[in-house]
Amino acid sequence: MQSPIAQPGLVAEFAARLPAMLDELGDLVRCESPSGDVAALQRSAEAVAALGQRLTGCAPELIADAGPTHLRWTFGTGPRRVLLVGHHDTVWPLGSLQDHPWSVADGVARGPGCLDMKAGLVQMFHALSVLEDTDGLTVLVNGDEEVGSRTSSGLIEEAARQSPAALVLEMAADDGALKTARKGVSLYEMQVSGRAAHAGLEPERGINASIEAAHLVLDIAELGDPALGTTVTPTLLRSGTAANVVPARATLAVDVRAASVAEQQRVDAALRRLSAILPGAAVVAEPGPACPPMEPAASAGLFATAQRVAGLLGLEPLRGVAVGGASDGNRTAGVGTPTLDGLGAVGGGPHADHEHVDTALMPERTALLAALVAELLGSGGAT
Repeated sequence: MQSPIAQPGLVAEFAARLPAMLDELGDLVRCESPSGDVAALQRSAEAVAALGQRLTGCAPELIADAGPTHLRWTFGTGPRRVLLVGHHDTVWPLGSLQDHPWSVADGVARGPGCLDMKAGLVQMFHALSVLEDTDGLTVLVNGDEEVGSRTSSGLIEEAARQSPAALVLEMAADDGALKTARKGVSLYEMQVSGRAAHAGLEPERGINASIEAAHLVLDIAELGDPALGTTVTPTLLRSGTAANVVPARATLAVDVRAASVAEQQRVDAALRRLSAILPGAAVVAEPGPACPPMEPAASAGLFATAQRVAGLLGLEPLRGVAVGGASDGNRTAGVGTPTLDGLGAVGGGPHADHEHVDTALMPERTALLAALVAELLGSGGAT
């Protein structure tokens, strides 16, 4: 079923709105929202709620439970058909505006969190504002995505299980490509146990956890598979209590990224099989997978639909890319929901001093999202 709003004139409509969209983006950027500041996140959630309610006519439910504030919009009473996912927290600490003030010049908007992902929120609400029928649409905007969606993952996964399609408003790739696959993330802390002893008087009575950890680092570094895109990276290593004591304990952090569930499981099993080299030492791997990969099959149908809609809007053909970083799209895909990511703003420098949004592309991406959501709602969310 073709959405009646998927017409080239839709881009022009949002282009006329661009000054207002930028004003709204400036308001959100100036309302700083670092992931670890509950009070700041409450203020940010209220700002996002006000913007969303004004543009869609629907008030969200604010969910806090003494932690970061999340927002949930439930449109209509019919079966859930489409889920939109975004976040309002950022990696930027309070006061970052002093060195990185909000600005718009020469078609570029700058400011903490403007790309990741407050521009995506502005685009989303404007896209929804032109839809005649939103029955069956759910919108989730969480406040802890940048720290792994610790308190919101259950909300996201529950909503995804109820929806035949999930669209994620994370920023596009640097060249504007949509994100059609993401690696899964596993995070480990390898616990190494030995035995302390005086390093000068009787080191032979000790079991050196540092030496055991050194063997462990070398073994772990061999578990990656470049041909399959699997990276296994030993990162933070801690050991010992004093310079003259044989260390009894060591911990080693390991970052694993895998493009497939099979690879994620292979590495997990290998890490848990590792055993100590030194007699009397012990090695334990914990905790493990943090989020599953978003494999290409999860996005294939939705990307084809988006490609067709882009053509109806008169836009350039879309591109899709696989990326190493994770998002809440990993969680929606992980419960089996078809998922397309990177539907937010286009720009560069996320989390960096040069974070910015290409403002000229905001109307195009807003029109693409509006037409895609209308298409999915009109077809029952089928892809």
